[in-house]
Order: sequence, then C-alpha cells, then structure tokens
Amino acid sequence: MSQNANDRITPDDIRAKLGDIQGEAREQVDEAKSQLVAIGAGVALVLLILAFMLGRRGGRRSSAVIEVRRS
Repeated sequence: MSQNANDRITPDDIRAKLGDIQGEAREQVDEAKSQLVAIGAGVALVLLILAFMLGRRGGRRSSAVIEVRRS
C-alpha cells in the first residue's frame, strides 16, 4: 500500500486519539468507583448489624441474675 502525504499520522492525531482513550478509561473508572463505594457501604452495614446481634446475644448469655433480699 502506498501512502501519500495526506495519509501521514501527525503528533496531533496521536494526541487526539490518546485523549479519546483516556476519556473512555476515566469514565469506566468513575463508574467502577461508584459501584465499589455502594458495595463497600453495604458490606459495612451488614458487618455492623452482625456485630450488634452477636454482642446482644453474648450479653444475654453471660448476664447474671441478682436477687436482693432484705433481712
């Protein structure tokens, strides 16, 4: 294939293409970040509820019954 002067790739062409690729990559990263934040918040909430329930159960099991008698 022969190339004429109009088919040459210029530095401006390269910069434009890299800018397009960078913009697409940045959009995908932003979407992934928002999904990860939502998943992280959900996991944190589940762990918090689990810790609360286990603490409540342990407190019931080991709590003492105190009887006060007056003489």
